[in-house]
Amino acid sequence: MFDRDIWQEIFHTLKNNKLRTFLTGFSVGWAIFILVMLLASVNGMQNGFTSQFNDDATNSIFIRPGTTAQAYGGFEAGRRIQLKNDDYQYIKESFPKDVEYISTRYFSNTTARYKSETGNYSVQAVHPDHQIIEKTLIMKGRFFNNADVVNRAKVAVIGRKVAEDLFKDEDPLGQFVEFNGLPFRVVGVFTDDGDDNAERGIYAPITTYQRIFGDTNDIHQIVLTYNPTYDLTKALEFSDRLEDLMKRRHKVAPEDQAGINVWNYAEAFDDISSFSAVLSAISIGVGFLILIAGIVGIGNIMVFTIKERTKEIGVRKALGAQPKQIINLVLLESTFITALSGFIGLGFAWIILSLIGPTINTPAFTNPNVSLSTVITATIILIVAGVLAGLIPAVKAANVKPIVALSDK
Repeated sequence: MFDRDIWQEIFHTLKNNKLRTFLTGFSVGWAIFILVMLLASVNGMQNGFTSQFNDDATNSIFIRPGTTAQAYGGFEAGRRIQLKNDDYQYIKESFPKDVEYISTRYFSNTTARYKSETGNYSVQAVHPDHQIIEKTLIMKGRFFNNADVVNRAKVAVIGRKVAEDLFKDEDPLGQFVEFNGLPFRVVGVFTDDGDDNAERGIYAPITTYQRIFGDTNDIHQIVLTYNPTYDLTKALEFSDRLEDLMKRRHKVAPEDQAGINVWNYAEAFDDISSFSAVLSAISIGVGFLILIAGIVGIGNIMVFTIKERTKEIGVRKALGAQPKQIINLVLLESTFITALSGFIGLGFAWIILSLIGPTINTPAFTNPNVSLSTVITATIILIVAGVLAGLIPAVKAANVKPIVALSDK
């Protein structure tokens, strides 16, 4: 490998066959380029999917009531299921080891007024745990606490856009805003990266809004996070138990998905992981098929090269060259062509992904990239491919008999 004469001979051969070497190497470089870009695209899809859930804890479970689609337990189909505070308390007390954080949700709309400024906004009445579940970022002040919930305090945490609309350049903390004519004290301002619509919302204590709406016991949703140490199997098993329990409590048929829906983020990650695995397998398969075509091309070139250099090989063997030396020469040449062209393809893919990848940020496709392990794997594949491409021609060259080679025309 470190023999200067061998390398001079290799470069001399490549120089005399520039077009043939380029066309052959191009197929290998193109194969590696396509393989890396396909794998990066799969990662981009995964990143896009994951980014859509960055605003929520990834171990979240949502319990949403609906309208039953089947008759069950003496009730007719079409019955509207209504969650109550008791459902929240029951889950919280029944699964102390499974539930990490839990909150109810009560949705409403309000006309907010501060001095001469007014605006219409959506309100989510929740528990303090909701801040962690939703990953709400407080930029000023605080989120409301358990004492606010117990005391049914008229406090609110408003979005950044709400603060800009109503308060302009004035500090909103401690100020009173009228929500449908009722005064609420602003205790915090929250922000939401990349979602201006979410920043036009308002959070308030669940008990406060239930009192405003006639001391109602109704809630619209329950959201919780499960024990973060759970793996996928255990997480899905817990959400299944939770769904069975809620359906039994509300007399909903076990197979009725319309009456009560329990949705676990783990299901979505499981689905996308399976889908990504299939896409990755297809990408690797396509890349390898193109690579095999390139290897075959290099193998053909080496066969022709050996045929053209039959006399030269004969002279070498007549002067005492061992078959091993002939094999090493051919293998080194084929590996060099394969590795060089492959690294060029890999380099182009890496440059494109480095320049363009970070600028791509859509819900379906975000920052396509490849890991270091992929690059290392591709490098190993290139070296192995080069050896395989030259193996048969090398053996053929080593078996050439000097007397036959010297008489070859």
